[in-house]
Amino acid sequence: MTTSFPQLGLDAQLCFPLYAASRAVTRRYSALLAQAGLTYPQYLCLLALWEADDPLTVGELGARLRLDSGTLTPVLKRLEAAGHLGRRRDPADERRVLLEVTPTGWELRDRVADVPGGIASGMGLSEAEAAQLRALLDRMLVGLDDSASD
Repeated sequence: MTTSFPQLGLDAQLCFPLYAASRAVTRRYSALLAQAGLTYPQYLCLLALWEADDPLTVGELGARLRLDSGTLTPVLKRLEAAGHLGRRRDPADERRVLLEVTPTGWELRDRVADVPGGIASGMGLSEAEAAQLRALLDRMLVGLDDSASD
C-alpha cells in the first residue's frame, strides 16, 4: 500500500508521464519517418546537421543531441551508408571527424519537411501550449544539468 508513502504513487511521479509521452512521441515520429527510410535518431542527427552553418564534429553533434559517441557512431555509420552524410578528417586537426550533409541528405530534408506538422497535429496541444511545454522542458534540462554538475 502506498497510503503511507504517497510520494511513491505512480500518479505522483513526474518521470512516468515524461517517459510515456516520450515513447508515444518517438513512436509517432518513427511511423512518419519510416516513409523516408529514417529512424528517429537518424532524423535528430540530420536536423542538427541541417541547421548548422558549418560541418559539425562528432563531439559537437553529440553535445547538441545529448548523446555519447558510443550511441552516435552507429547512427552516423548508417546515415553515411545510406548516402545522407559524409565523414572526413578535419585538415586543421586530424583527430577530429567532420560531418557534412550530402546532396542526397539535403534532398531528404524536403521529404521530411511536413513531419513536424504531422506530429503537432496529433498532440492535442495548441501552438502556444506546445511552445510553453518546450520552454518548461528546456528549463528542466538546464536545471538537471546544473544539479548534475554540483
